[in-house]
Amino acid sequence: MKFMDLRVKENRLREEIRKVFEEVLETGWYVGGHFVDEFEREFARWLGVEHVVSVSSGTDALKYALWALGIKEGDEVITTPLTFIATAEAVALLGAKPVFVDVEPDTFLIDPEKIEEAITEYTRAILPVHLFGSVADMDRINEIGERYGIHVIEDAAQAHGALYKGKRAGSLGTSSTFSFYPTKNLSAFGEAGAVATNSGEIAEKVYMLKNHGQKATYYSLFIGENGRMDAIQAGILLKKMEYIDKWNEKRKKLAAIYLEELSNMEEIKVQQIPDGVESVYHLFVILHPERDKLREELEREGVPSRVYYQVPLHLQPAFSYLGYKKGDFPETEKISSQLLALPIGPWMEEDDVKKIVNSLKKAILRI
Repeated sequence: MKFMDLRVKENRLREEIRKVFEEVLETGWYVGGHFVDEFEREFARWLGVEHVVSVSSGTDALKYALWALGIKEGDEVITTPLTFIATAEAVALLGAKPVFVDVEPDTFLIDPEKIEEAITEYTRAILPVHLFGSVADMDRINEIGERYGIHVIEDAAQAHGALYKGKRAGSLGTSSTFSFYPTKNLSAFGEAGAVATNSGEIAEKVYMLKNHGQKATYYSLFIGENGRMDAIQAGILLKKMEYIDKWNEKRKKLAAIYLEELSNMEEIKVQQIPDGVESVYHLFVILHPERDKLREELEREGVPSRVYYQVPLHLQPAFSYLGYKKGDFPETEKISSQLLALPIGPWMEEDDVKKIVNSLKKAILRI
């Protein structure tokens, strides 16, 4: 058993993906072209937004979404320290200051009450992360944003298809960002990302930013970058759009088995999904106070697992200049020290989950 076997995942679509490669070779459109246009339209329709702009990675999506709002040196952006570094890195790359706030102990998601406490005259945006397939408390976050005149940008890199009160993650803020890294629920064959928004102005700005600031060919209004998605990635993503809902349903079914089997295990804590949220379980994570020992024992049982975010962002050397110290965000630090991800994905079967849980029970008895 592997934690995630991308070969199994992709080989099931081998012939369909082969046709994408063949069509790109036949047309000669390697950057741009109809695959990119069609994917942007289909992803926007699926999300329920007016505009999607494809870009070259999830990190670029974050950067361009912030950049398009005019985030610059001296500005502050509030986000969570319990996430991949790209979330805060994009803020820092624009010269702005990431301001971290703690997460809720049960949902592992950014705490809206802490957000309001962190707002200053320099705050320009709130950047909640929909972590592990769940969705942050967007009603409260949007209310705070509206009250203070602050933009809300969703980092939905781990929440393709997750629902919040019937609406898809990525359709709830000023704009949103997605990654299509190969491990994501909706994945490319390399790096790819997107910005989604209902604002035509933001979409146009992102489009120019990712294309050297060009308003028209060889006519740049401002300095931008080369952040375009290539045709092969767009074609693969367009094909996978036909399957994403089915794959997410499989993840939900497997997660339900995990939750039922683990419900009587007091030693294990699972991520609580808020009312009104339908998680797509990008990862199925548990907490255990002896996380490292548990991982070793699971390995003895032949069960792979992974540790995520063991050093939260406020304690990363890259952000030492911000002046945070250990103890500043106790909930984040506790989760980071105990979090372990178990295998989950549409390539798995229900019996796989039951075997993993049986092995988990044996492993806990030996700790």
